[in-house]
Amino acid sequence: MKRILVALDASGRAERVLGAALRLADMANAKLVVYRAIGIPPDMPHEMFRMTDLGMEDYLLAHAHRDLDRLLKDVPKERIEKITTSLATAWDGICTAAKENDVDLIVIGSHGYGGLDRLLGTTAGKVVNHADRNVLVVRTLL
Repeated sequence: MKRILVALDASGRAERVLGAALRLADMANAKLVVYRAIGIPPDMPHEMFRMTDLGMEDYLLAHAHRDLDRLLKDVPKERIEKITTSLATAWDGICTAAKENDVDLIVIGSHGYGGLDRLLGTTAGKVVNHADRNVLVVRTLL
């Protein structure tokens, strides 16, 4: 195993998912590709995007990247190959990033934030069903 994609969200579970991926990377002497998908609610008012001089996409991507940098502050730099974010539906973005980065394994948390997951299916479930490579689902309790 050379490369592991670890999909992190903004939830409190992200640190535990990262920890599991890092332990695997250490055991396999693999590199981490750290990924976050950013979703935009379709009914978000346009006034929300006039808060900065940055475009909405740039602002959201920069914010997500800063959050990932904070999560990764104690991870050895030699273990991280790439940090990437994209505007995407989470499950599709994860599957696409896994292909684009030719990873051997996807590591993802078992649950997202909301009750809507129960109705539509979790991101983890969709990744497991659609990914063209192995997926490790980290069960976390908060």
